Amino acid sequence: MIKLALTDLDNTLIPMGAPHASLHAIAAIHAMLDAGLYFGPVSGRVPAAMRWMFGGDEACSKTGAFVNGQLVYANGRLVHEELLAGGELAQVGAWIASHEGCALVVYDLDDISETTDGASYLMGVDEEELSRHEGFFGRHPRIIDRLDSSTYIKSNLRCDVPQAEMVELRDALRKEFPAFDFVFPAKNGPFIDILPAGWSKGRAVEVLADRLGLSLDEVVVFGDSENDVSMFQAVEYSVAVRNSSAEALAAAKYRIGLAVDDAVADALFALAAAAKTAELPAFLHPLKTHIE
Repeated sequence: MIKLALTDLDNTLIPMGAPHASLHAIAAIHAMLDAGLYFGPVSGRVPAAMRWMFGGDEACSKTGAFVNGQLVYANGRLVHEELLAGGELAQVGAWIASHEGCALVVYDLDDISETTDGASYLMGVDEEELSRHEGFFGRHPRIIDRLDSSTYIKSNLRCDVPQAEMVELRDALRKEFPAFDFVFPAKNGPFIDILPAGWSKGRAVEVLADRLGLSLDEVVVFGDSENDVSMFQAVEYSVAVRNSSAEALAAAKYRIGLAVDDAVADALFALAAAAKTAELPAFLHPLKTHIE
């Protein structure tokens, strides 16, 4: 029986470009909670972003993992934290400075809005380069020359380059900076997220299940991108939405419909209904791997 459902947000539970989770999705989450099950987002977003992503409904995100699993919460309490070393991030910023249209971004999590995960600071670009990529780095980007040696929660690379070059950059970064891992948070997006080496959404799922006293075969995860693959590898029941990247589709054991059709919300309703008989819902049956 599934007791915990964890889902990526952007382009998985919430269609790309939607202002927040749909009323249907929020109702599905509450159906799970009312059935005595756990629900949580596992997202590259920061915890404060959950306020607008779930329309102010705090019950939807008391449990979950944020910033690609670097912050893990169980029943509203922070139970695990993984930080990024500022000195090593600065080395990444210096390295990326030689790549036109790319910058290291660190975030001030105390300055969040409904369109950002916090005020962003750019390293590795100058004003002239910003003018050549007008608007790409935001309306009022703040350029910094260095990072201090303190720790940071959220950082990524933003690159105004073709996708093939993004892949080459990611692979080069992995070789150059073994203290970090570098993953794509969205299919064909301009970001490469930076994680501490050895940490991932998958590790966060393992920590969270342990904290809730659950086995991994009682967990189902939903996702769409490369940074969700570690989640898929961590559990028995991994589900990709149909609009997923090729990497995610290949790694998931099950597939459902499109994010834009609220496929994950339908799956959550199915999980809540299945809990009444302690059975698996139809979309997790071996011979039925799609909800269309």
